Amino acid sequence: MDKVNLGEKLSLIEDFWSPKAVGAVNDFHVKLVKLKGEFVWHAHEVEDELFLVLKGRLRMQFRDQEVAVGPGSSSSFRTRPSTDPSRTTRCTSSCWSLARR
Repeated sequence: MDKVNLGEKLSLIEDFWSPKAVGAVNDFHVKLVKLKGEFVWHAHEVEDELFLVLKGRLRMQFRDQEVAVGPGSSSSFRTRPSTDPSRTTRCTSSCWSLARR
């Protein structure tokens, strides 16, 4: 059994929008990421994703709706929707996504 100290791992991450793998569950990578500002519209062709917000607020924009997620809450979405994860304040999040083979 692996133990991961999230605070310790987050302190090692300096770049925004650059997820770092900290573990794996079945076929999923567990990543930590720091988010700030805006990102580009994009779609994932082969994986679903789940964002669990640890600190701050994440605003996920989809073509037909917007979802705001705060600390202790999560947002998940299926393969292929166009998303724009936007931020107005700094956010730290755990991201779960299917491991590419």
